Amino acid sequence: MNKVVMYSKDYCPYCARAKSLLEQRGVTDLEIIRIDQDPAQREAMIARTGRRTVPQIYIGDTHVGGCDDLQALDRAGGLQPLLNG
Repeated sequence: MNKVVMYSKDYCPYCARAKSLLEQRGVTDLEIIRIDQDPAQREAMIARTGRRTVPQIYIGDTHVGGCDDLQALDRAGGLQPLLNG
């Protein structure tokens, strides 16, 4: 299974939804980078993704985007193949 990294904040309902969907699809090793605890990580996320909102999700080297993007990818049948590599 590809590595999954999610930039997140503690009080983010979209982050919780994305995490839940990933867990439902079998992700057991989710690296969560909390940008609300480390401002340097927030700047790194913006530089890496070009976006300021959370969550920002990477599966392997692929930037999936946010929660809506993740859900759309799942509905289109593309999430599980990306997770499986």
